[in-house]
Amino acid sequence: MDWLTTVDHKKIGILYLISGGFFFLVGGLEALLIRIQLWKPLNDFVGADTYNELLTMHGTTMIFLAAMPLLFALMNAIVPLQIGARDVAFPFVNALGFWTFFFGGVLLNVSWFTGGAPDAGWTSYAPLSTTTFSSDHGVDYYVLGLQIAGIGTLVGGINFLATIINMRAPGMSFMRMPMFTWTAFITSALILFAFPALTVGLVALMFDRLFSGNFFEVSNGGNAVLWEHIFWIFGHPEVYILILPAFGVISEVISTFSRKRLFGYSSMVFATVLIGFLGFMVWAHHMFTVGLGPVANALFSIATMLIAVPTGIKIFNWLFTMWGGSIRYTTANLFAVGFVPTFVMGGVTGVMLAAAPADFQYHDSYFVVAHFHYVIVGGLILGIFSGLFYWWPKMFGRMLHEGWGKLCFWTFFIGFHLTFFVQHFLGLMGMPRRVWQYLDGLGFNNLNLISTIGAMLMGLGTVFFIINVIITAFKPRDAANDPWEDGRTLEWTISSPAPEYNFAQTPLVRGYDAYWKEKMEGKKAMTPAEPLGPIHMPSPSILPFVMSVGLFIAGFGLMYHWHIVTIAGLGITLLCMFLRSVYDDHGFHIEPDELQDKGVKG
Repeated sequence: MDWLTTVDHKKIGILYLISGGFFFLVGGLEALLIRIQLWKPLNDFVGADTYNELLTMHGTTMIFLAAMPLLFALMNAIVPLQIGARDVAFPFVNALGFWTFFFGGVLLNVSWFTGGAPDAGWTSYAPLSTTTFSSDHGVDYYVLGLQIAGIGTLVGGINFLATIINMRAPGMSFMRMPMFTWTAFITSALILFAFPALTVGLVALMFDRLFSGNFFEVSNGGNAVLWEHIFWIFGHPEVYILILPAFGVISEVISTFSRKRLFGYSSMVFATVLIGFLGFMVWAHHMFTVGLGPVANALFSIATMLIAVPTGIKIFNWLFTMWGGSIRYTTANLFAVGFVPTFVMGGVTGVMLAAAPADFQYHDSYFVVAHFHYVIVGGLILGIFSGLFYWWPKMFGRMLHEGWGKLCFWTFFIGFHLTFFVQHFLGLMGMPRRVWQYLDGLGFNNLNLISTIGAMLMGLGTVFFIINVIITAFKPRDAANDPWEDGRTLEWTISSPAPEYNFAQTPLVRGYDAYWKEKMEGKKAMTPAEPLGPIHMPSPSILPFVMSVGLFIAGFGLMYHWHIVTIAGLGITLLCMFLRSVYDDHGFHIEPDELQDKGVKG
C-alpha cells in the first residue's frame, strides 16, 4: 500500500525504474525475436503478420515505455536532490504522471492477448494505420495506450519545469545548476511543446478509426502526409527529449571520475539550449522522399546539419574534461567513455542522412536502422546504464558490484557494435528495412548472422545487469553519503539512500559544483541556509492510482464501443478529481527530534 499511495519523488523514481526496466526487457525480447527471424534467408521462425507486430511493438515499447520512464526514474530520483529541494513542486501530480504512464503501457501490451498487437510500424503511418489496412483493434490499442501514457509524460515535464524554476536552494542560480539538472530542464520544456502535437495526431487518428472521421483517409478527402507532419513535429524533438538527459548523465559521470570541473560549463549549457531550440526545426528530414520540393528539402537539410555544431561542442568539452584528469574507470565511467565515440558515429551517419539527395538512397534501408540505433542505444541506453551505476547507491543505499558491472559493460558494448555496425553495410548493399524475409544470394546472409549474434550478446549483457541487481539487493544498506569520494554536487551531501525529507536543513550554495567547493575549503558538509525546524511533507494518496485505473477502463470501453464501460471508467477518474478538489489535505510535519530515522525504505 505504501508504494501504491506514495507521493515521494524518490519512491516514484524507483517505480519508474522497475516498470521501465520491465518494458525494456519486453522490448528486448521483441528485438531478439526479430533478429532470430532475420538470421538466415527465407526463415519462417515467425509469420509475416507476427513480424510486423513485433517490429511495431519493439519500437513503440522501447521509445515510449522503456527509454522515457528510465530517464524519468533518474530525473525523479536525482533532480530534486541536486537543486537542494525537499520534493518536486507537485508531488500528487508526480504520482499521477507515473500511474497514467504505467496503465497506458499496460493497455498497449494487453493487445498481444486480445487478438493482435498494432502492426503499422512504430510511426503508425496512415493509410497503413487506418481501418482500411488495419481492421483489427491493434492500432486502437496503440492510439489509446499512447494517449494515456502521454498524459503521464506531459504532466511530468510540467512538474520538473516548475520544480527547477521555483525550488532551487538559496544561492543555486541557473548558471550554478549541475549539468544533469540543466538537461532535465530543457527536456521538460521540449516535452511541454512536443507532446501536444502527438496528442493531436493520436486524437485525429482515433476519430478516424473509432468514429469514421476523415483526417487521414485519402479516399474521402483526407491527407496521409498530414499524419507524417504531425508525428514528426513530435517525433524529432522526442529524439532530443531522450538524448539530452543522457548528455547530462555523461557530463556528471565524466566530471566526477576525472576529478575535474566540467570543461566549458557555460558553453555546455548554451549548446543544450540550442539543441532544444533547433530540434523543432528539423522534423521534415524524416520526409525527404515525400516530395516536399527542393526548397523545403534544402532548408531542413541545413537546419539538420546545424545541430551537429552544439553537439560537437559537447563532445569536445567531454574530451577536454578527461584531458589531464586523474581518470578512474569505474563501470559508470566505462559506459560514459564508451558513449562518446559511439554517439559520434551515430552523429556522423546523421549528417549523411541530412543530405537530401543521399537520403533518397539511404531512406528505407537498414542504413537508417543502424543510424538511429547508434544514437538511441549507443547514446541513450549507454547513458542510462552509466547513470544507474553512478546513482544506484544514492537510490538504494547499496553499491552495485563492479566485477559484474564491467562484465555487463563489455558484453553489451561489444554486442551492440556487432549488431548495428554491420547494418550500415547491409543498408548500403540494398537491404530494405521492415522486411520479414530476404532472398538467398544477395550477400546479406553473413552480415545478418553477425547482427543476430551481437543481439544475443546485448541480451546477455542485460542479464548480467539483472544478476548484479539481485546480488546487490541481498547486501546490507551501507553505502556512504559520498560513496565515490569525488562527488561534486548536492546529492552526495546527504545519506544514501536519501531520507524522506531529503535535507534536514536547506543547504546554502556558494558556487558551481557546490559540494566540491566546500570540500576544497576543508569542510565536511554544506553550510545550512536555515535553522533546524519542522519540515512540511505531503500526504500519500491512492487517488492517482485509481484515476489511472479509470482511464485504463475507459480506454477499453472506447475501443470496443462499450459505452457503459467508457462512462464508468471516465466516471471513476472524474470522481477522483472531484474528491481531490473538495478534500483539502494539508500534509503533515516532521519535527526536528524525529529527523534521524526517516530513511526511504526501498
